[in-house]
Amino acid sequence: MGGEGHADGTVGKALDVLEMVADQGGPVRFSDLLEISRYPKATLYRLLQTLVNQGMLSQDAGSGAYRLGVRLVRLAHNAWAQSSLAPLARPHLDALAAEVGEAIHLAQIDNGHILFVDKRKSTDMFETLAQAGRVAPAYCTGVGKAILAFLPQAARDKVMPQQSFHPYTPATHTDPASLLAELGIIRAEGVAFDREEHERGIISIAAPIRLRSGRVIGAVSIATSTSRHTLEELSALKPRLLHCAAAIGAEAENWQFPEIF
Repeated sequence: MGGEGHADGTVGKALDVLEMVADQGGPVRFSDLLEISRYPKATLYRLLQTLVNQGMLSQDAGSGAYRLGVRLVRLAHNAWAQSSLAPLARPHLDALAAEVGEAIHLAQIDNGHILFVDKRKSTDMFETLAQAGRVAPAYCTGVGKAILAFLPQAARDKVMPQQSFHPYTPATHTDPASLLAELGIIRAEGVAFDREEHERGIISIAAPIRLRSGRVIGAVSIATSTSRHTLEELSALKPRLLHCAAAIGAEAENWQFPEIF
C-alpha cells in the first residue's frame, strides 16, 4: 500500500478504486482490495462507501463484496454514443464483416492502450480476446500498431514508455527498437498485422482511421484464426479494409471526437 497522494485529489482516488474493482472481473471483498490498493484502510473504505452511495458500486448485503453499479451502465451507454466511433462506424463494420466473413474489430487509443469500442462477427467458428469495452496492449495488436504508426511524433514519444513489452507469445515485440522498426513499415504500407503477437492462433490485418488532416482517430481490423486463413490470405483483403477505414474517416469529419493527447 502506498500513500494517499494523487494529482487529481479525491475524485482521482475514487476513480482509481472504481477501476480497481472493475479490473477484478466480478465481486471482490474489501480484504482483497486492501491487498492491492495503494490507499490506507480507512481511506479505501471511505472511497468505496462513497462510490456505493453514488450508485457507481453496489455491495452485496450477505458477503459484503463490491461490484460495479448499474449507474455505470447508463454512463457507459452515453460514452459509447457520444465519445466513441462505434455508432458512426457500425454500418461500415457490418458491411465489411458480411463481405469478408470474419470478425471485425474497432478500436481507439486510451492512455497508451487500446480500447475496443465495437466488434462485429459473421461467424462463431472462432473467438478472440477482443470484446467491446476491453482494453488491450497497443504494441502487440494490429489495431494498436496501426494507430501508433500514424500518431504524431510527440504523441508517439509519450505513448512508447507506456508499453510494457510483455511477451504474450514468441512473436510479441519485447523492446521499443523492434516495434519502432515495424511502425516505419506500417506507415509505408498503410496497414499493420498481428502475427499471433497477442494470442496464439489469432492473426489480423488492421488499418488506421484518419481524418483529412491526417489525424488518426482509431483503427479497424479483420481478425481470424490461423486454422482458417494465412497472413498472405489476409493481405488480399487489404483493399476492402482500407475502403472501410476511409469511409469511416470521411463520415467522421464533422464529428468532434475528444482529443486523445
